[in-house]
Amino acid sequence: MLCTQRTLKSKLIVRNYNDIPFEDIPEVSPAMIKKILNDKKISFDEGFTCFIVHCTCHKKTSKNTPKNLYINKTTGMFMCSCCKKAGQWDFFNHHFFSADGKPKPLEDADYQKQLTESLKEIRENSEVLLSNNKFESVLSKFKLPVVSSNSIQNLDIRIDKPLQNLFLPLENVESEIVGYRNLNFKEENDVILPHLMYGGLLIGKALKNKDVAILVPNIADFLVLLNAKVTQNVVCLPNGVDTLSQYVLPTLERFKKLILWFGNDIKSWDSARNFAKKLGEKRCFFVRPSEKQLLPHLVEHQDFKSIVNAAQPIWHKSITNFGSLREDVFYDLKNIDKVEGVKWKRYPTLNKILKGHRRGELTVITGPTGCGKTTFISEYSLDLAMQGVNTLWGSFEIRNVRLARTMLQQFAGCSLDENLHLFDTWADKFEKLPIYFMTFHGQQSIKIVMDAVEHATYVHDIAHVIIDNVQFMMGITEDYKHMDRFWAQDVIIAAFRSFATRKNCHVTLVIHPRKERDEEDLTTSSIFGGAKASQEADNVFIIQDKRLLSTRGKKYLQICKNRYSGDLGILPLDFDKASLSYATKKKKEEKKEKVQDKVSKKDKSVETISDS
Repeated sequence: MLCTQRTLKSKLIVRNYNDIPFEDIPEVSPAMIKKILNDKKISFDEGFTCFIVHCTCHKKTSKNTPKNLYINKTTGMFMCSCCKKAGQWDFFNHHFFSADGKPKPLEDADYQKQLTESLKEIRENSEVLLSNNKFESVLSKFKLPVVSSNSIQNLDIRIDKPLQNLFLPLENVESEIVGYRNLNFKEENDVILPHLMYGGLLIGKALKNKDVAILVPNIADFLVLLNAKVTQNVVCLPNGVDTLSQYVLPTLERFKKLILWFGNDIKSWDSARNFAKKLGEKRCFFVRPSEKQLLPHLVEHQDFKSIVNAAQPIWHKSITNFGSLREDVFYDLKNIDKVEGVKWKRYPTLNKILKGHRRGELTVITGPTGCGKTTFISEYSLDLAMQGVNTLWGSFEIRNVRLARTMLQQFAGCSLDENLHLFDTWADKFEKLPIYFMTFHGQQSIKIVMDAVEHATYVHDIAHVIIDNVQFMMGITEDYKHMDRFWAQDVIIAAFRSFATRKNCHVTLVIHPRKERDEEDLTTSSIFGGAKASQEADNVFIIQDKRLLSTRGKKYLQICKNRYSGDLGILPLDFDKASLSYATKKKKEEKKEKVQDKVSKKDKSVETISDS
């Protein structure tokens, strides 16, 4: 009997907290990779995202052409289209070349065996969808658009006998099926089998424009475009607009032009711009979101040909006048609510003041020691991660286990040490959140930290980076022996400011204040160091803790700089120890509703008396 989705997943997934060890981050650059390949006299071609090595040591195809090996320009990760092996640059550099400098094979039976067995198991326990006379009802059952049989006849779409699992084929760069995308009728999320590592993508091939592809975020859009018989290739991304894995980049190397059709929300728009940087901006075009150009499956009878032809380039050689910015300004004004950013659900007051959480900004938070900066920021970032904001945590002061425990308890909303029987339930849900942790602790060099941040942002499409705190990058004397601590901090802040703008990523920095436990309130000038922190920041948060001065004192978050809208204000911080949460209490709202109910009941009783 066919293995279920849960069984197949259990073979591949082991619980972890998405740690990013800085020891595993390779120090590579395109220039270095080129130099090594030239020194070894290895011929290669330079693609959009990869160096393509003609690997003559491997098996040849039926056409007597050698298979290729792809090396990512940014990370150095390699993928062999012959033996299906993938790995880091260090392994490739040390094991691919023999003592005489000639390339040697990378065959690994385990990779091919796992792939072969998985494909065989799926095919033996399923049938081609079109061979089932109920294929239209099957598509409806899985909430997919009902398309004609001609539009999908070239795809090996399969269905199991109980009609519970739908399998869509994934092709690699050599047009070989290297997996299936499994849609389970009872599960919300689909799974890639056996692994995304093989670089498989769901591709609908075109007969005319073979070097042009339309990238869409979901299967519904994919099927609609196939049914519309567009003249371009249609590619469905494996993780929607959340992340673009480096494993699938070699499969897209064949296309000289990519048209990104993602949607009309701010997340889709940000993802389009960030994915374009990975794919090569010069070959990327996008369908500008508007009411007439929504996702294909949401609007029927669209003129797909004219919409695709009107796709605009993302890359600009230079922006010198308003004409180059005009369309972007119009989009921002027309979609002002979406441009404001991701809204918080636990902190509605922040939405009123900041309007939302936006990419490309720098936020600085400060406050007295022990006021709960880390606890607040953990929940502040958790709220965003629960809405799909890919988050990277760099905690130098608190170990990742303790930080993860705090976030897990905030996520669960209860004290888990008193409810251990609920741990697995909440841990399984928490593990699905796009949160990653750098494995730093204690003092670290800014260079090492920035290398890790840059690497994680490229690989995992990070949208929010938290650094807790900046002072832990100022203690390496070798880095700053020629400068004082104020100047060192300015260098660090400048690095993160540049990174936030360049990578369109939001950065939150925790910085200790100069003076603590003073009778006066902390201000922007209280932030340790020079004025650069407050000058460079788009947002400045200060936790004011009046409990240190009075038993009846309150604690609140003061927003004292907001570059986006200019609105300032305060957010009361009432701490709930059981859930380790500062979220806005629902009890107050419930009390207000009860009072309103009582008033309305009294009004009704008065009305009945007057009527009588």
